[in-house]
Amino acid sequence: MNRKIGFEVLFNNATIGIIVTDDKGRIILANPFLLNQFGYTEEEVLGQLIELLVPTRFQHKHVHHRDGFNKHPRNRPMGAGLELFGRRKDGTEFAVEVSLGNYNTDGGHFVIAFVSDISARKASEQALINLNAELEAKVDERTKALSEMLEKEKGLNELKSRFVTMASHEFRTPLSTILSSIFLIARYETTEEQPKRYKHIERIKSAVNMLTDILNDFLSVGKIEEGAIQVRLSEFDIKAHIENILSELAGLLKPGQEIEYKHTGHTILTLDPVLLKHITINLVSNAIKFSPTGKTVFLTTNYVEGELVLSVKDQGLGISYEDQQHLFERFFRGENVSNIQGTGLGLHIVAKYTELMNGKIECISELEKGTEFKITFRPQQ
Repeated sequence: MNRKIGFEVLFNNATIGIIVTDDKGRIILANPFLLNQFGYTEEEVLGQLIELLVPTRFQHKHVHHRDGFNKHPRNRPMGAGLELFGRRKDGTEFAVEVSLGNYNTDGGHFVIAFVSDISARKASEQALINLNAELEAKVDERTKALSEMLEKEKGLNELKSRFVTMASHEFRTPLSTILSSIFLIARYETTEEQPKRYKHIERIKSAVNMLTDILNDFLSVGKIEEGAIQVRLSEFDIKAHIENILSELAGLLKPGQEIEYKHTGHTILTLDPVLLKHITINLVSNAIKFSPTGKTVFLTTNYVEGELVLSVKDQGLGISYEDQQHLFERFFRGENVSNIQGTGLGLHIVAKYTELMNGKIECISELEKGTEFKITFRPQQ
């Protein structure tokens, strides 16, 4: 087999596109594989400028690059890191790699190009990039979720630690009261001493209620932190509901204290009555606790134009401006109430329950001039 026949066999049966141009950039040879790649016949490409196979948006630049190559020819291997595209007869584009070579004959200077369709490889690379991006997004998402879980766990551990510290202090007084009262009751043996026994029984009941309140506060905060509190909406009579709550709180009143309740507007609304009860009990019991004997606690509810405003106002110690900035934080207690029993969790719970029902809470207070807590809801009609 002579060289000419060997070249023709190689040229015609190669599984890569081969094209030859003259020094003007005109196509003088194109093998069947390249013609099939671009969708042309041999007659359609021979004599045409090589820019026929280049996307329109790159043709001007390609002419400049072609002229530069012809002036300073140098071989360029396949995969030189260039983003190259070919244009088929139907106008569609595809990614290619092009290896360039040049040679001279008596007939002039020629450029030979080997063109490989790499669109499938590019698609695979892009799919890999997309997959990596997706995996990175999932990793970021899982990492964020894990961080949130760890932060939540850290918060719960801190809550438990604070509770143990607080409980060791707050439990001491009621437990001492219970133990001393039981000891004294045992010494009252005669009928005439029955009033003294009743007195200590009441002290025991009060101490037990205090312990129960502390435990309930901690359990409520724990459920809030765990996201276990669910809002359960139902229709009810707000006026009747508040009156029932106040009847349960009558036993907390100090001598001469009373609760004055007024309602204006419609009485039937849709809200979570259980969470609203917790909020009301907490605010009213605080008002009683921090008000002196003989003072009135004012409670109002106003349901007008789809907006419920609940207000609890006392005539007690008041809260400083500085303390008001931290009122709803866990375990926070004002500087002027350190001698009054409390966990510092109540207002935190009130704020969280209010938030769960899409309400907003406001504190209006001044030292020695009392405090008003105002909560606004927009219940369903």
